[in-house]
Amino acid sequence: MNIFQSIKFRLIGLAVMLVVIGVIVRMLFALPFAQNLLRALVEAQQMSIASYVAHDIDNSVLARRTLLTELALTMPPALIQQPDQLSRWVRERQRVNPLFDRLVVLRPEGKGLFTQYPDIKQPANFVYSNADWFQAALRTDVRAPVMSPPHRGIANGQPLLVMAVPVRENDHVVAVLAGIVILSSPGFLDRLQEIHLGATGGSLLISPADKLFVGSSDPSMILKPTPAPGVNLLHDRAMAGYRGSGVTVNAFGVEELSTMVSVPSTGWFVVVRMPTAEAFHPIRATGNFVLISTLAFLVILVTLLLTVLPRILRPLTDAAHSMREMADGTRPLTPLPVRRQDEVGALVLGFNYLLSRLHDKEIALKESEARLTFMAHHDALTGLYNRSMLEQRIELQLAQAERSGSRLALLFCDLDGFKSINDQYGHKAGDSVLCEVAARLSAGRRRSDTVSRFGGDEFILLLGDLNDQPDGLSVRTMVTSVARQLLAAVAAPFDIDGHQFALGVSIGIALSDDPHVSPSQLISRADIAMYQAKRAGKNDFCIFED
Repeated sequence: MNIFQSIKFRLIGLAVMLVVIGVIVRMLFALPFAQNLLRALVEAQQMSIASYVAHDIDNSVLARRTLLTELALTMPPALIQQPDQLSRWVRERQRVNPLFDRLVVLRPEGKGLFTQYPDIKQPANFVYSNADWFQAALRTDVRAPVMSPPHRGIANGQPLLVMAVPVRENDHVVAVLAGIVILSSPGFLDRLQEIHLGATGGSLLISPADKLFVGSSDPSMILKPTPAPGVNLLHDRAMAGYRGSGVTVNAFGVEELSTMVSVPSTGWFVVVRMPTAEAFHPIRATGNFVLISTLAFLVILVTLLLTVLPRILRPLTDAAHSMREMADGTRPLTPLPVRRQDEVGALVLGFNYLLSRLHDKEIALKESEARLTFMAHHDALTGLYNRSMLEQRIELQLAQAERSGSRLALLFCDLDGFKSINDQYGHKAGDSVLCEVAARLSAGRRRSDTVSRFGGDEFILLLGDLNDQPDGLSVRTMVTSVARQLLAAVAAPFDIDGHQFALGVSIGIALSDDPHVSPSQLISRADIAMYQAKRAGKNDFCIFED
């Protein structure tokens, strides 16, 4: 026997297949589902961190703007003409509320300054008038400080930001008060640099208007230009206004899970990002563990099945050997002993029962053949001859009529009103009516007569061995008498399951005047006559005339 056809091999194959299907289901459905849950959790954490950082930066910027506005409103314009008092005033405000790294009072013409604190060295003829933020400060309202783009300072090259507001006297700008804050100053963007997610994840602060990285947990990226369009698709969406989470590939080809949140007061947005390799590491580690553990389990399972299955299937092998010996005649047909009450025992019991039933099966086979023969020639519902047997009987009667000089008649009967019974009471009631009609049509018939169900509610009565009688009784008269008997038989009420039905029958009669007529021609003539009877008003008979 081929090993691939053995039950043992099939059971082992089934076990391996089920284990493999389980792994595939887990890898294709369970792990992606868990990864989506983990992604939602990481996104929620990133959103929380990014929202906190964005809110903190927004508060820091608003606090500095508010402070600068209050200083501009409270600065006495007369101090512009008193350099020492102006320097003292600026120094005291800076010491009381040191939100800026340096406060500067600039001349309105943009060349040089009145004072600054803390004082640093810079060119005496330094010109501010070309700076956009300076020109905007001259035009703005005192309560709306302007903010410069992030840039590096000229004096020390540190990344910084300038906020400026005009100081007015009688609607004239007498000075520009500017606050300079270093981006990495404590309480400003220093917390951004402290955010690290995993081994390589971090955060970014981006200015879409300036296309710059304002801040980053990686100091080397500060004030670097953002990637060109098309390099990072999620970044391009964020630059266009998208805020939320998504997976993207950064400029270095690393896939990241990023979350963007706006800083309302500046137009900037915070990005908290983490490589997906780190974010989804637990899921991938779980997948690897599932594969390795499944492989080990398969080895153990196959080894165990190879050891146990032969012992379990040994009685089945012994029974098959005994059956083969009985078939070859080397062992008598005797029942096999039943040693176990399991599937193998059930098989042996089945074989023993088979032996006891062989004789009964042989008898049943003969009965079945007889039943099939009957079904081949009779209608299954009424037991009457079917169409095939009817044609044989017509041929036989025609042959006899030709030899004896007798005639035969065919009565084609079609029930009137039968369809309404089927429609109203169902096919069960209709079948009962058809059986009763068959019994009534068969009642009183001669042995030479044939009653057949032609189909549906159509019946055919074949009358053979007909001759004109010496007393003047013609064949036509005898046939019409039979037709009237059939009309009366069908007209009697039908009592089926407590319901009474009234039916009629239309009868077409064809006589075999031509000895060479075929069975189909005879049936066709009777059919034509039956339709003439229906057209004449139904529940009557009509004889076919050439």
